[in-house]
Amino acid sequence: MKRSGRGLAIATAVAAMAVSLAACGGGSSNTSADGKVTLHVQAWKGGGAEPANVAEINKAFEAAHPDIKVDFEYITANDTYVQKLQPELLGGKAGDVIMVDTDKMKKWGASGYLADLSGESWASQIAPDAKPFAQADGKTLAMPMELIGIGLYANMDLLKKAGVTEVPADWPTFLADLAKVKKAGINPVALPDKSGWTGSSVFQASGSTLVYNKNKQWDADFLVGKTSFDPDWKGPLDQLKTLEDKGYVNWKNELGVDEWAQGPQDFSAGKSAFWYQGAWQVSNVKKAGFPVSFAPWPGGEAGTKPNSMLFAGTMWGVNSQSRQGDAAREYVKFWSQSENLAKYLDAEHAESPFTGGTTPESTETTAFTTAFKDGRYRILPSNSWYGSAAETDTGSKIQAYLLGQASAAQTLKDIQTAASAK
Repeated sequence: MKRSGRGLAIATAVAAMAVSLAACGGGSSNTSADGKVTLHVQAWKGGGAEPANVAEINKAFEAAHPDIKVDFEYITANDTYVQKLQPELLGGKAGDVIMVDTDKMKKWGASGYLADLSGESWASQIAPDAKPFAQADGKTLAMPMELIGIGLYANMDLLKKAGVTEVPADWPTFLADLAKVKKAGINPVALPDKSGWTGSSVFQASGSTLVYNKNKQWDADFLVGKTSFDPDWKGPLDQLKTLEDKGYVNWKNELGVDEWAQGPQDFSAGKSAFWYQGAWQVSNVKKAGFPVSFAPWPGGEAGTKPNSMLFAGTMWGVNSQSRQGDAAREYVKFWSQSENLAKYLDAEHAESPFTGGTTPESTETTAFTTAFKDGRYRILPSNSWYGSAAETDTGSKIQAYLLGQASAAQTLKDIQTAASAK
């Protein structure tokens, strides 16, 4: 492939820099005798059920940087990923570029494992709403790859059988549509909640409209003690209970269904009209062959438009111990460029985290993306009170509430305690 003069200059500089750094760093990469750099990249996307166009982007990077070879390692997400990388980071053996989310960025950044990327050209282009999720202690420690939605899936074929032609946008319409679907003999909605994630997430999605339409600064007010969950979040809690009271969901049964394996399989098999999950499942669900729509949770009053709920998802961090620091930064920079990142966003059905970035369009996500472009969205505060511990505790408290083991007032009090924990 023809090599541009600029690409040659970068590659040459990277190779030279790598040789000079090889003697003083940790990390697991190396430079071959011919000066070719091997860049070790570790991620929980790019393999398994979520290839996410990572291989295509890596191939394009190597074409643009002939002196850098990408050694990509896919690792199963969540506990498996952390259990592998944590000791590798401790021993100086982790990848040069590693995938993180806000929680991992904060923990590994605090331990000094992530390089300060504040001076990179793309850092100033991160959208203001997304910037806090990539920063810690005033430093940009990761490049955000996406703002990814979590919302309501609809099987449009099943809705059509019940006489419903549009995805509901408000709570009364949603309840009316569920009634029509149930009358047609179709399971109305699947909300698998074995780990407590779905209940907690629907609670947040409902609040993204009910709570934040009244007070867009709710998070900041909560952190300084000006607001509380009771009564502000009673509406979202009531919506979860209403679904069972009206016979549209059986929470005891849902607590036996796994969110991440059985749930997607069941919806793709056409077992329910509606389902709740993240936009990262759109590509898989499309393979089922029926028309699908992904939309914000319709939690608002009659005639209102819902807010999308977004999650600051995957990000790239650079291992501070990398022997190939310049090549690693070049790799991250390549991903930050719209023409490259758009391939990942397209596969993820996610929104761009950069000001002026390209957000791919798709028929399936029109309702969700329209809300984002209209400015009707909220990003989960996963870097403040809604950290991983608070999310887990909130999920378990909501499970107890849905099983009738705790009152609404006690549940909101328990969630307040979980969110306030330091």
